Amino acid sequence: MSLTHETSYDTVAIARGAYDAVTYCRLCEAMCGLVATVDNGRVTSLAPDPDHPLSRGRACPKGLAFVEITNDPDRVLHPLRRNADGEFEQVSWDEALDDIAARLDAIRKKWGAEAIGHYLGNPVAFAYANGLWSGAFLLAIGGATQYTVGSQDINCRFVASKLLYDAASLLPFPDLARTDFLLIVGANPLVSNGSALRAPRVRDDLNAITGRGGRVVVVDPRRSETARLHEHVSIKPNTDAWMLLAMLQVIFAEGLEDEAVVRTQANGLDQLRSAVAGFTPEVAAAVCEVPAETITTLARDFAAAPSATAYGRTGACLGSHGTLVSWLIDVLAIVTGNLDRPGGTLLPQGVVPLEAAAEASGRMTYAAKRSRIGGLPDVMGVWPSTLMASDIMTPGPGQVRAMIINSGNPVLSVPDGEGLEAALGELDLLVSLDLYLNESNRTADYILPAATWLEREDYPFLSSASSAKVTMQWTGAVVPPAGEAREEWSVFADLADRMKVGLFGPRWMPALRPNTMLKVLLRLGPYGDRFGLRPSGLNQKKLEAHPHGMVLAEHSPTGILAKVVRYKDKRVRLAPPEILTEIAALAPAPQGEFPLLLIGLRENRSLNSWLHNSPALMKGDRKHRARINPCDLAPLGLADGDRVRIVSAHGAIETLVKSTDEVRPGTLAVPHGWGHRGGWRIANAGGGVNVNQLMNSAPDSLERLAGMALLNGVPVRLERASYESDAVGRGA
Repeated sequence: MSLTHETSYDTVAIARGAYDAVTYCRLCEAMCGLVATVDNGRVTSLAPDPDHPLSRGRACPKGLAFVEITNDPDRVLHPLRRNADGEFEQVSWDEALDDIAARLDAIRKKWGAEAIGHYLGNPVAFAYANGLWSGAFLLAIGGATQYTVGSQDINCRFVASKLLYDAASLLPFPDLARTDFLLIVGANPLVSNGSALRAPRVRDDLNAITGRGGRVVVVDPRRSETARLHEHVSIKPNTDAWMLLAMLQVIFAEGLEDEAVVRTQANGLDQLRSAVAGFTPEVAAAVCEVPAETITTLARDFAAAPSATAYGRTGACLGSHGTLVSWLIDVLAIVTGNLDRPGGTLLPQGVVPLEAAAEASGRMTYAAKRSRIGGLPDVMGVWPSTLMASDIMTPGPGQVRAMIINSGNPVLSVPDGEGLEAALGELDLLVSLDLYLNESNRTADYILPAATWLEREDYPFLSSASSAKVTMQWTGAVVPPAGEAREEWSVFADLADRMKVGLFGPRWMPALRPNTMLKVLLRLGPYGDRFGLRPSGLNQKKLEAHPHGMVLAEHSPTGILAKVVRYKDKRVRLAPPEILTEIAALAPAPQGEFPLLLIGLRENRSLNSWLHNSPALMKGDRKHRARINPCDLAPLGLADGDRVRIVSAHGAIETLVKSTDEVRPGTLAVPHGWGHRGGWRIANAGGGVNVNQLMNSAPDSLERLAGMALLNGVPVRLERASYESDAVGRGA
């Protein structure tokens, strides 16, 4: 039975004229509360929700501008099929789905399910139904070859958690509300709003730490927006591991560890102490260019604080040792007795226990299998996205012959996007579910129009587990999907029906809707009403009665280590062989003829590659610029506003210069997600260049423990631009 025309909103009520609707943003983990003004089925404005218990009237420019994305005249609103002339033409949903299902089925029967690839972009993490139903579809057809944006973002954090806690989905987070010392490594929460952390008023949270006499220390090669307002430790890119190991060495050498607590929580303390013994502050200082006395003092102060916690994100994840650094960030809290305690590093417990269910089912694997190209380990059943081009172009068992790109733009995300774009053009079938014709689906056979988050219901099931104050919210769709756009889950349900497979059991079973599953899991979760056995507990009816969200606990629970660690003895592992091997092999990366190191940075009005078509976010002097220290520009006679050529061993780009001492000498920072050539006119006119053309896409260049792309600490050199033009940037 087809599910595509079923909806989760009252279309009659929506058509009655102007009204306000309470909802929340789904661009990042902050998920700030919003109020949408709707007039005759169209969102006309978005404003911060003053009654939201976490954001309390705060929202960033990206969320407020999303009304422009929803109403964008460049949006794809009807199924598009590429015709014989290479042009897109509008077709019906039935035409599109019938052909896609038939071709997928033929590929599956001839080559096996692994010949079908599936790429998930970042928005899937904030759309519970999309993730659940696409995953169920892939399992139902026999298991496809999966890739996610995680290998350019967070997969190494999952691996660190697997090695520490035997739970890849367990992402510890800092107790901002109660800590006395926060160490931030390679993160800029004032712009990111707290990736893998729900903190929609993070500026206030950080200021509150210092306001009560605590400290916030930011370790970053760039004096980021967060570093400007707090203590900044400037570090050479891609050397965080040395500094963190040296901090541990000081803690052990001076007896500052909380041995009594550690031995009740963890195994491997003595092995860890031996492994870090050689990483003295002097050894680390020679590599990371942070003074030895600074490292020593930082270690002592962290250990001596009444409570302390460490936090890191993409800056810590996208270097050569992302898994090790992610692991060390947790270990600092563990050895000082700050894990699973107020003010320390907290362990998540989902209001909706989807992650726990996935862990129990054995789906959250690590190194259960190895990639056909490069022999890299799977991370929760998915492969590094950098391997996509090789998997498509390399003949043999497991060659990918069809691809579904789900809410993503990997051509602007992975290293060597041009090579990936060429490979995508060689597929037997390429299908994209998206809002736009973008750089990755320009050669697709079909582009299927997706609903925006204002056009669907949702629960913040992921971020609710990583919030210091436990909340839960449900939102219905604010408006119906524009044109013929559909929620992605219904597309996968229809494909399964056409391919004659059942998503959650035999085909004869009644069709299951996503919100039915979530309602059940909500009631069975740690805060649920257990179907009446706990009358004060949570259920869907109560959520609907509190549209701004419900506070379930003022503080995330502590003392739950034994509940969430999945090792049989319920103890953390401080000396996994994979990490000990990584520490023993640690060596500085050679730079050769490339004297500078390139890092990425987040921009307050960008989100990866998909908000550059918003007039509000692109207004003013909005251009792609490389942040470069004046000391590194002077030898070339370059200054602010000039054009520069950036060259690596794998490519070259040209873009504009922003001369600034916010980056240390020897370092330059270049934003990602630019260089548009799709169907979005404002984005195309914005110019810019895809910085990932500088990155290495060879399998042996990836971080070995998690398959992370090396996007930070990339050796480069500067040259004068090779041409004069008013264009903002280009690949070379």
